[in-house]
Amino acid sequence: MPTPSPASAPIRRLTLRDLNACADLSEDRGWPREEHKWGFLLTAGTGYGIDDPGGGLVAACTVTEYGPHGRPSLAAIGMVLVAERHARQGVGRRLMRHVVSELGTIPLTLHATPYGRPLYEELGFKVTGRAEMVRGRFTPVGPEPGIATRAATAEDLTSILRLDEEVFGADRTPIVTRLPAFADQLRVAEEDGRIIGYAAAWPNMDTHVVGPLIARDTETAKALIGSLGARTDRPLRTDIDARHEELLAWVRERGLAVVAPNAVMTYGITELPGDWNRRFAPLTVAAG
Repeated sequence: MPTPSPASAPIRRLTLRDLNACADLSEDRGWPREEHKWGFLLTAGTGYGIDDPGGGLVAACTVTEYGPHGRPSLAAIGMVLVAERHARQGVGRRLMRHVVSELGTIPLTLHATPYGRPLYEELGFKVTGRAEMVRGRFTPVGPEPGIATRAATAEDLTSILRLDEEVFGADRTPIVTRLPAFADQLRVAEEDGRIIGYAAAWPNMDTHVVGPLIARDTETAKALIGSLGARTDRPLRTDIDARHEELLAWVRERGLAVVAPNAVMTYGITELPGDWNRRFAPLTVAAG
């Protein structure tokens, strides 16, 4: 029988058995392999892929759903990759059309690079925001914010979940409850015994990625980043909502440089739910 072309090959759900193939695909496109992140996204969410008859994957992406189980109120699309040898052949467009169709009426969001943005606009996604990826070795400068932070404990989880849903605008229990095992650090900011923010730092190749970052205000966000930076010898990386100009200036003064912009795009909604004033950075742009 003739070998199916990528343009007609079946699109299937991915599992953890596909982890190495996903990492190979990342490497093929010049991205880091990011096995740790791929593993998280494939277990907390759903992966979609197209097999290469010669082995590995032609294309892949992930979907992370938020809200009540079986009735999600938001889904984030990420890690959209097409192997270099199959680029510019309509494979990514076909995969995205399939995923959008599968998700039906669920509002969607994604972070787009300048390279990927035209495809998403063609599919009906609209730019509703912007994020700045920053990276570098965190170096304390001047007086530190006077907000108390500490390592999170199991007893904090209920409060963290409540705060996260209030700020994010949808229930992220499957994501948040995986953070203690996924991240190297999970810290909370506290005032009068009440949690007013939390942040994680998780390992990705040679960096620690800060995210999620939820905080009452900019000073609290600074305190959380500072406390995470003080407890790692790796460079930090995070994706800060560009509206948080004061925080962006603060991290740049402390050694983190802007390395890439991303357009925040939505489909089916005009803006993301929740309170952007307290939502400073996502877990990862792949999960919205």
